[in-house]
Amino acid sequence: MSRPATYYDASTPSLRAFPPLDGDVRADVCVVGAGFTGLGAALRLAERGLRVVVLEKGAAGSGASGRNGGQIHSGLRRDQFALEKAFGEKVARQLWDLGQAAIAHLDGCISRYDIQCGRKRGLIYADHRARFVPHTHAYAEHLRARYGYEGVAPIGRNALQALVKAPGYHGGMVDYGGGHLNPLAFVRGLAEAAAGLGVALHEQTEALRVEPGSPVRIHTPAGVVTADWLILAGDSLMKGLSADADARILPIASTVAVTEPLGARLDDYLATDMAVADSRFVVNYFRPTEDRRLLFGGGESYSTTPVRDPARLVHEALKRVFPDHAALRFDYAWSGVVGITQTRYPLVRRMDGNVLIAAGYSGQGVALAPFAGAVLAETVLGNSRDFELLSRLPVPAFPGGAALRQPLLVLAMLYYAARDRF
Repeated sequence: MSRPATYYDASTPSLRAFPPLDGDVRADVCVVGAGFTGLGAALRLAERGLRVVVLEKGAAGSGASGRNGGQIHSGLRRDQFALEKAFGEKVARQLWDLGQAAIAHLDGCISRYDIQCGRKRGLIYADHRARFVPHTHAYAEHLRARYGYEGVAPIGRNALQALVKAPGYHGGMVDYGGGHLNPLAFVRGLAEAAAGLGVALHEQTEALRVEPGSPVRIHTPAGVVTADWLILAGDSLMKGLSADADARILPIASTVAVTEPLGARLDDYLATDMAVADSRFVVNYFRPTEDRRLLFGGGESYSTTPVRDPARLVHEALKRVFPDHAALRFDYAWSGVVGITQTRYPLVRRMDGNVLIAAGYSGQGVALAPFAGAVLAETVLGNSRDFELLSRLPVPAFPGGAALRQPLLVLAMLYYAARDRF
């Protein structure tokens, strides 16, 4: 059964098809996964003149990279307060700078390769509990005072209500350095740019088995890639290629829906072109589209495969944010599988001497993933400073490994979802 069409599929120019691998080939670097990470790596390597082969078991961007909410966040999933407590101020500052470099890298790719993906500035963090607001305001001031980040500002209830017409939000902060884009348009732009630089991209080509060694050999249904380096960039969709990665990355389903065109009615819900993410553990996130629809992501699903009825889940989440949701009709609703880690830090590691991985962005991959791909490429090229920093982030295996990670997480998610409500 073909996957359901998304709003992005319907509104984004199609990408030319790339042929499956047929026969054996030799490369300097083989990349598994044609999403943000893999294409970010392939681009950087091709810019430096290396021979790169990219294997994608579906179509470029058909995984989480082309199916997410498109939100761009500053920093990592853990905020700077948490990073300072865990690692000290020096390392926390380095991680902040790295997160800012990721957004600069994203914008650099958009500019350099003229990718038309609707990049917009501004992300509102909305607190759904009044008691959260003082902490959020303090965090905004902390970023300004300690990190010199002028792109963030606290926002009170009245100012927030003027922009986000949801009665349950009490305040928060605005990050003008964050924002949103069309992720499928962005990833397709990366694919076109990589192909233009000579990257051999093979769609409908699943990496079945990795034969370690120097060189490493990657087996597919119709051929073998022999390469000096292997970059694993398939996130939670490359199960079976690395047992160690499987134990540390949990695939979970996310759900997104897009309304009918609202025109002037959109201002009754969202009177800004900024994106919004709220303070719930099971985050609700939403934003306007360029044709004045409301794109909304949320809902509680703990499946490791795409959800059968994503519209129902999104409606349940949306009605808690906008009580008059019955007036909204979805033209598109879909689900995708994203990778999360136990600590919510990305998994950036050397899995073997010549095998690298970056995955598990835990909902913040739009900026981090293409940058992490470039970091892996720089590691291949002998520049490993950022890689060394990221690889020190703790990403333990889930309790029980790959077999028990999902049921244990369901229990935890149910607890936090209940806490969101009460």
